[in-house]
Amino acid sequence: MEWYENEQFWRDLYPYMFPKERIRNALEEVEKILGMVDMKEGHVLDMATGPGRHAVRFAKKGFTVTGVDKSPFLLEHARALAKEEEAVVEWVEADMREFCRKDTFDLALNLFSSFGFFDNEEEDFLVLQNLFASLRKGGIIVMDTVGKEILARNFKQTISHRYEDGALLVNRHEIVDEWRRIRNEWVLVKDGDVREYTFHFRCYSAKELLMLLERAGFRQTEVFGSLDMSPYDEKAKRLVVTARKP
Repeated sequence: MEWYENEQFWRDLYPYMFPKERIRNALEEVEKILGMVDMKEGHVLDMATGPGRHAVRFAKKGFTVTGVDKSPFLLEHARALAKEEEAVVEWVEADMREFCRKDTFDLALNLFSSFGFFDNEEEDFLVLQNLFASLRKGGIIVMDTVGKEILARNFKQTISHRYEDGALLVNRHEIVDEWRRIRNEWVLVKDGDVREYTFHFRCYSAKELLMLLERAGFRQTEVFGSLDMSPYDEKAKRLVVTARKP
């Protein structure tokens, strides 16, 4: 079983990965994305939707939305959020390497560092191929992740945080495979119980990600340092990339 297939991973860490504030912030993030792509209607694909926080906000704005995720647990939260917000979203349980609906969507999203999960770079490329095929002509993709440049600038081997519920989460990080991947060990201490999870993902520089997108067929690529469309420079907080299907 790969780490992203472990439902207990998502169950145990959900409160700390998706606190209520992060769910609320999705509204502002969606507004910023719409400003980037200059779009007021259409079909949206939210790939690796997680608890559906962005998918629901797009649906509330009148878009036709499909949210895809491999985790049944995360999709349960997504459905609950949609019900609470009275939003209509199509939820699909599927692997991002397999989901593809040709010429269907106007906008494809891959947000919150939901890319690079797989050991083989060709599998990441397959995800981009599927997204490219799923977009209509002129459709746009928006990706948001942590760039390799940002990781190098801010890298800390160990960080920890104490939460209001008394939990202590210790994160240990290690760069492996000559900066191709980052290995993470998360240790959750709560109510006298200690649980450890190890996971890794492939990290991309801006240039590497752009090359992969262009190889998949995308054109008109742009790079930003946040959803605010700030420059991707030494102050960048995120690696945000947009690209179009010609």
